[in-house]
Amino acid sequence: MIGRKRSSFFADIKLKIHNKVSNWQHKFFSIGGKEVLIKVAAQAIPAYAMSVFKIPMGICDDIQRIIAKFWWGSGTDKKAIHWSSWSKLSMAKCRGGMGFREFSSFNQALVAKQGWRLLQFLDSLVARTLQARYFQHKDFMKARLGSNPSFIWRSIL
Repeated sequence: MIGRKRSSFFADIKLKIHNKVSNWQHKFFSIGGKEVLIKVAAQAIPAYAMSVFKIPMGICDDIQRIIAKFWWGSGTDKKAIHWSSWSKLSMAKCRGGMGFREFSSFNQALVAKQGWRLLQFLDSLVARTLQARYFQHKDFMKARLGSNPSFIWRSIL
């Protein structure tokens, strides 16, 4: 159950990514190897939670920071120069970036996809449940937050 301390609920995701990346720190990877590990493993861990909940910006920033430190070779005992900003690294490859995900934008896109599903699949169980609870006599686009909304409903709106 998610209460007022949302950051502590999502800290487990951050910890999983940190543990996975810290296991990789001791190995020597090429640039291509690091890119594949980041895209396939580190950026995939929070995908499910991001598709359901709006993750706090602080957690998204911390995850990006962990991945950036791994990318540049920084650790707890040594510091490395970050030759480019994360915004440049997260640009598409065709635009000169590395194609890494910017977690806050990715999270917003996945939660918006849930809203789209509510519009497209009106007979789904989740659509019927949310409609019965939050927008009984209206359509989804005119729905309001309501009294005592769940964290999922807050995330979608």
